[in-house]
Amino acid sequence: MIDALFFGVGLFAVAVGIWRAVRARRTGAGAGLATSLIALGLALVLLADSAQAIESRIYPSLGRLLSNLATMVAAYGIEVTVAEIGGVAHRRRRTRLTALAVALVVLVVSFFATRGLPVGIGLFDELYRTNPTLVAYIVVYTLYLGFAVVDIAIVSAGAVRAGAGALRIGLALMLVACAFALAYLAGKIVDLVADVTAEHPVAVVCRGAFATVDCALAVGFPAISVLLIVVGLTVPALPAAGRAVRDARARAELRPLREHLTQRFPDIVRLGRAGTTGRERLLTVLSEINDGLLLAGIPPDADPAAAAALLDEGGSAGSGAGAGEGGTAFAADVARLRAIARALRAQRSGGAASPVR
Repeated sequence: MIDALFFGVGLFAVAVGIWRAVRARRTGAGAGLATSLIALGLALVLLADSAQAIESRIYPSLGRLLSNLATMVAAYGIEVTVAEIGGVAHRRRRTRLTALAVALVVLVVSFFATRGLPVGIGLFDELYRTNPTLVAYIVVYTLYLGFAVVDIAIVSAGAVRAGAGALRIGLALMLVACAFALAYLAGKIVDLVADVTAEHPVAVVCRGAFATVDCALAVGFPAISVLLIVVGLTVPALPAAGRAVRDARARAELRPLREHLTQRFPDIVRLGRAGTTGRERLLTVLSEINDGLLLAGIPPDADPAAAAALLDEGGSAGSGAGAGEGGTAFAADVARLRAIARALRAQRSGGAASPVR
């Protein structure tokens, strides 16, 4: 059940992150959020018990290394994201990237320089005393994540007051995630000191992320933190994703009407790019259609059926209340033009227009 949750949420986050990355290439903003979602989604997948069992067959404890690397990249991405929210994205950008690169290199080198790593979902407790490379590994990992988590928590706490709706929910979840992360990092330092000073450190092998208290602190808490951060970063993106789907449907429904008008009045076509986002492209389509309707002699308050008849048969358009109902002028305009598009399609097919939605 836990594996299914980790895989499901992780893969969903990766998918959303890829979508955000494509959007960031067009808009020039949101690269940090895309990086965070992809890295956190991968970390969540790599932390699943079944995934770690497979990874450990390739190289002992490889799942721990991969999930730690993904978590550090995600922390960097979240730092960039919260810096964008706070309006300070330009500050210390090179410093953040350099710190991440150095920490990643130290982790990889120290991991593969260690011998006798446990197979499966294991902890390194008994190895710290005899392997200074693992001490360097855990210290660098903990310090990097500690500073990143504190920075994220401070900025999130300040932004959650000004946020609203999905953004506030996401930031609140990130604050809870930071609490789990700090508890996990504090436990790592305490365990490290205890294992280094112990004369005979005891190996702890985890059969699951929450099998024991030690396993919960070492594996379960970071998994919960990653899960909450994934959800916290995904929730604010859901309204935009829903809006993008609605805009795409509106453009598809308006396409025949636009094509009809641009054939009759080629001058209404906007020169240059139609826009970088789906909403901008929809606004361009609305503007072109409205210009075409005006050139066709159809007033803004024309009944959709009468407007379609005029476009298809050359009749006269009457006035009415067929503009559609919407919460804003934009929504009303979209509803009105979609109603005309449906009426025109019905005129050509000989059927009845579908009701205005």
